Amino acid sequence: MIVIAHVIAITCYIAAAGLAAVPFARPIPAPVRGVVALLSAGVSVHLVALLAYSWQFGEPPLTGLGPALSTAAFLVAVTLLAVEALAREVSLTLVTAPMAAIVTIGAIASPMQPGPGSASGGTAWLALHIALSFLGLAAFATAGASGAMYLLERRELKSRKFGAIFRFFPPLETLDRVNHLAIVCGWIALTLGTALAIGYAIVYRDADHLKVIWGIAAWTAITALTIGRVAAGWQAARAAIWSSAFFITIVALYVAFRAIGPRAGEFL
Repeated sequence: MIVIAHVIAITCYIAAAGLAAVPFARPIPAPVRGVVALLSAGVSVHLVALLAYSWQFGEPPLTGLGPALSTAAFLVAVTLLAVEALAREVSLTLVTAPMAAIVTIGAIASPMQPGPGSASGGTAWLALHIALSFLGLAAFATAGASGAMYLLERRELKSRKFGAIFRFFPPLETLDRVNHLAIVCGWIALTLGTALAIGYAIVYRDADHLKVIWGIAAWTAITALTIGRVAAGWQAARAAIWSSAFFITIVALYVAFRAIGPRAGEFL
């Protein structure tokens, strides 16, 4: 049942992205209700899969590569749904829904079982750290996606070639607002998650050094973005460039660290 529910969720995410891409093929608006309905269905079925996993293994899907990837994909999809409800735009689906689908595919292709750092043997402290970190990374992914879309639309506007991107993407002001909101929310979640991780490592004297380095790098990156946006008053284009670049760098760094680290079965 767990795998079947994941497959259905993947299908919904891909279908939502395909429906959101309709304006690229035909000069008509994207069917907003259809996109939102497919995303909502995907999120609902994905939630069922995660609840089924929790029931089967007696712990939340936070440790182990497969369960953690599934949770990360679920939170990316939930964040996307929330952002689109606030911004009243479905164009982010074109970038973020495939991201959620790919991560979910990676989840079911990995062992769907608790990892070495099983949450059932740990504490609520550690579980809360992982959940907040997932939320922060989902917001960070949204910031990176909206930043990339901002740069694509800005390039088309500057070249005075008003094609599908101009017709389909939301106004630059909307993308900038989404980017700003995602950065601030991501910073709050990652700051709380990092603080809990530091406290856990001090109290229980249990830390993966590569994981600590990556966590500090991720927090530093989103802190720099937050300071730039909120305190330094970065222009929208500059914030878009750095949010996209930082997100790609952090993901690449994480993949590299997990490939050489001693706890390859864990995600966070």
